[in-house]
Amino acid sequence: MATVAGGGNMMTREQLLHLFSRFSFLTSLPEVKNRIADAVRDKQEAVAVTTEIQEEILREMGIDPSFGIGCLGKLNAVFENDMDLMIKFYQFVAKEEMAIDEAELEPIEFAMKIHDQQELQQQQLEMLVQMRKHSPESQSVILETLHKQLESANFDTSASILTPEQIQEIVQNSSHLPKE
Repeated sequence: MATVAGGGNMMTREQLLHLFSRFSFLTSLPEVKNRIADAVRDKQEAVAVTTEIQEEILREMGIDPSFGIGCLGKLNAVFENDMDLMIKFYQFVAKEEMAIDEAELEPIEFAMKIHDQQELQQQQLEMLVQMRKHSPESQSVILETLHKQLESANFDTSASILTPEQIQEIVQNSSHLPKE
């Protein structure tokens, strides 16, 4: 089984996008959702099943599963400047988490989690709208501040929101900094 097209030490962007797309499709199917839920009922780890699904996709693609899973672990470092791919990667991770949650949580708990996530996404969208009102330089400072805030909160999602007032304060404070 080939490791990767061209024999490199990393899957190609196209291969990664195919993996993400196929995984998203498969985990939306009722029979795959049932497979994950059945595993949880049998006291198996849901993540073991989602990893198994990823390995099956990699085999379909002609990629050694160990190699492919390893590539996912270093994707951040190799493709850090490819924002589109990074967004798709984080969507892939979120889809996996969602599939696991759906299998592990009671229906009402899962519905509440979906609702909370939708509220958080709405707040993030509103924050982005506020950010877009500022210059690219100010947006960079805002994002850097947000990144530091997330790091200090150990990446708790509640720290992923800045209010319009906080954004304005960041912009005002950054305008007093000397330019590099």
